Amino acid sequence: MSFWKHLFKRRRGAGLQPQRLDYLNEALALERQGDYDAALTSYRLALRDHPADPRVLQNMAIAYTKTQRHDEAIRYYRRALEIDDTLAGAHYGLAFLLLNRGDNEYAVKHLQTFMARPPRGPDAQKWIEHARKALAELGAEEEN
Repeated sequence: MSFWKHLFKRRRGAGLQPQRLDYLNEALALERQGDYDAALTSYRLALRDHPADPRVLQNMAIAYTKTQRHDEAIRYYRRALEIDDTLAGAHYGLAFLLLNRGDNEYAVKHLQTFMARPPRGPDAQKWIEHARKALAELGAEEEN
């Protein structure tokens, strides 16, 4: 190989760009391990990359709830619902945080919205029953 070819030869991998981490999946894994503060850091990074992703916002609200930071959780649930008002999990989580605050009127509205479009899946029935029981205790009916 000539001197010039060797000098200007493109190095292997020199044109590769570093890959961005999947912060959402990283955060979910950290949550499964019970490290909610680290998960919140990863969620913040995911939110930086995707500021309008309701999944990130909803998962942040859940992590804030688990770390007893209820005001932050409420803020993130509300932001997620601004983007996608059909998020059953956000209505459910927000409703129970509002109930704990004593804001029964808005809690009932979110529970009714949750019950109008309940989630499906293996764990869904326990959440539906919990919401139904809360509505009954509050003297409210489900909206169908």
